[in-house]
Amino acid sequence: MSTGEGGELDRFAEASIAQGSKSFAAAARLFDGATRRDVMRLYSWCRHCDDVVDGQEGGQGHVASPEPPEARIAGLRRDTARALAGEANGLPLSFRALGAVARRHAMPASLFEEHLNGFALDVEGRRYETLHELLTYCWHVAGVVGVMMARVMGARDEAVLDRAADLGLAFQLTNIARDVVADAGEGRVYLPLSWLREEGLSPDDLLDPAKADAVARLRARLVSAAEPYYASARIGIDHLPRRSAWAIATAALVYRRIGLKLVARGPAAHGIRISTSGPEKLAAIVSGARIAFAPRRPGGPARDRALWQRPTMSLHSAAM
Repeated sequence: MSTGEGGELDRFAEASIAQGSKSFAAAARLFDGATRRDVMRLYSWCRHCDDVVDGQEGGQGHVASPEPPEARIAGLRRDTARALAGEANGLPLSFRALGAVARRHAMPASLFEEHLNGFALDVEGRRYETLHELLTYCWHVAGVVGVMMARVMGARDEAVLDRAADLGLAFQLTNIARDVVADAGEGRVYLPLSWLREEGLSPDDLLDPAKADAVARLRARLVSAAEPYYASARIGIDHLPRRSAWAIATAALVYRRIGLKLVARGPAAHGIRISTSGPEKLAAIVSGARIAFAPRRPGGPARDRALWQRPTMSLHSAAM
């Protein structure tokens, strides 16, 4: 790859993360230069795939497409396979960025296939009866991304990668809790259907402001379900390089804060997209630094092996 093309990919990736995720963009600035470059490039592929499937740009709006969703998924699979095979001619920048990252970090193609399988579930309009089924979906769309990102940061120990997957699960559960009403407006329901029945709700009721109390209780259950995964991921952070640990700890604090704000606002959060303020992000950066640069006990990954056996649903090892 020429220096000129590398610069083009980096500019594209920078714009992609700035538009697509203000929360993660703030944390990504904390990585060392080389890691930040590849994290942003990997993010640009994930963002592109999400946008193609949803008919959006940067996670927003609606962009008309002549292709049905199934054909879009097929196109993503085709272009991803070409990028992983080292092809570049005619591929969009996001796929060229992906190919460079995958080769540099020896990523197995199965990781990208797992992620695309998650988008296929969205295209099918799949709904989930139980939390366990929902967590399987979360593995595809977010847990596997945590594994990819951890590999970019140099992680290879399977238990560390499991903890990275756990953080992806926590992030996705938080996202689902935040976007319950907005997703329902698009015809998407991710809340476990068994939970809805327990509240006496149907999927259509999620949009009804008169049902805000019940919806708030369901959101709180999702936020609570995310907590063990945030705790599990915290163990893995101690086994990342310091700058990477700082970025990931900050991102975890920012996303967890969103969930806590949702619970605190209760029914008042109905139909409102909760986010973190600038001061809250700054506080997370400071707290993340304390976590990342605190003295680490000797022993490395082997020391925490017993903690890694906790009965959380770590899907990475099972899936791979």
